[in-house]
Amino acid sequence: MIIIAESGATKIEWVAVGQGLGPVKVRTAGINLASMPEETVEAIAKEAAGEFAKSGIGPEVDEIHFYAAGLITSPGVPVPEQALGLDRVLRTFYPKAVIEYASDLLDAARAVCGPNPGIAAILGTGSNSCFYDGEKIVKNVRSAGFILGDEGGGARLGKLFMSDFLKGLVPEPVAGEFASEFEVDYLTVVKNVYKGDAPSRYLGSFAPWIMARYDSSEYVRNLAEGNFRDFIERALKQYDLEHFPVGVIGGFGHAYEKVLRKVSEPYGIHFSKIIPSSLEGLVDYHLGRF
Repeated sequence: MIIIAESGATKIEWVAVGQGLGPVKVRTAGINLASMPEETVEAIAKEAAGEFAKSGIGPEVDEIHFYAAGLITSPGVPVPEQALGLDRVLRTFYPKAVIEYASDLLDAARAVCGPNPGIAAILGTGSNSCFYDGEKIVKNVRSAGFILGDEGGGARLGKLFMSDFLKGLVPEPVAGEFASEFEVDYLTVVKNVYKGDAPSRYLGSFAPWIMARYDSSEYVRNLAEGNFRDFIERALKQYDLEHFPVGVIGGFGHAYEKVLRKVSEPYGIHFSKIIPSSLEGLVDYHLGRF
């Protein structure tokens, strides 16, 4: 029995697979191990284990592969410091399991490339990218997180928009519509961004509303295309785009695939896949079916 977890800032997709068992899927709130309080991380892990228990999945689990945004791994260190609280919970419920902790970047690479070399990109709430040689990541232009980077992701689009909104730079009627639909007074926004448990999730939550105005607002169109263009200019162009395809994982990139392809066309980028979730690819990879 294998459990695979794909964790982003917004949600975690969990799936249990094994001989004679169809996939059992569970969804919980997301985890960012770089910024979330340990007690929040532990509560989410307990929730997932409880849901699996309802389907009869318990201590017999043999392997767990946990892929997470914000997870920094080091050679020879089986449990990264950021994952210590999470590890305690998982080992309580699954004492026999061999647990692998890996970055969401390796998740994406395994899912879109399998055993083949290629460029993998994440475009969800956050963003990241790498060159994968078929076994390991050999080059990574660092994401730097939603404050210093995450170009192309939903949280960065929300951050750019919110910054403009607070400074009175969002044109009408977009600004008025936004103010009437959300609680976005200055103090509320600052509290959620600087003191909230999941600021990137908060900012990313506005991305669908913003993108819904892509066709009707030149301001939104320029903002959205600029966000994707920055990802290409500041990350993807540092890889060998001439000889290797780009596979994209993430709900944000998938939802706005047409915009991404439009912005990418002048750069001659060849996309192998643009898919919302890596779970299917990861299941094939870990069961040796890729």
